[in-house]
Amino acid sequence: MSHPRLALNPVIHAPIRFSIAAALAAVDEADFKSIKEAVEISDSALSKQVSTLEEAGYVKVRKVFVGKRPRTYLSLTADGRKAWDIHLRALREIAG
Repeated sequence: MSHPRLALNPVIHAPIRFSIAAALAAVDEADFKSIKEAVEISDSALSKQVSTLEEAGYVKVRKVFVGKRPRTYLSLTADGRKAWDIHLRALREIAG
């Protein structure tokens, strides 16, 4: 029997990345601005944290143009959703 803390994901566990993953877990996809406002951080801070999640394979970044304006959309990948679920389950088990 091992302690549930061993299932905590160090990439997701950081508070800002945890908040990003939580916001994305609630939707199929969200625009960058919506996540920035939900998490209450700057563009550059969000960009840095999203890059870390993307490198881990947890977040997909989709860039498109709406007219001449660039738009960035974020979503959890299948691996990201799985990692989120495992992490959240471990937190609940620790808290319970």
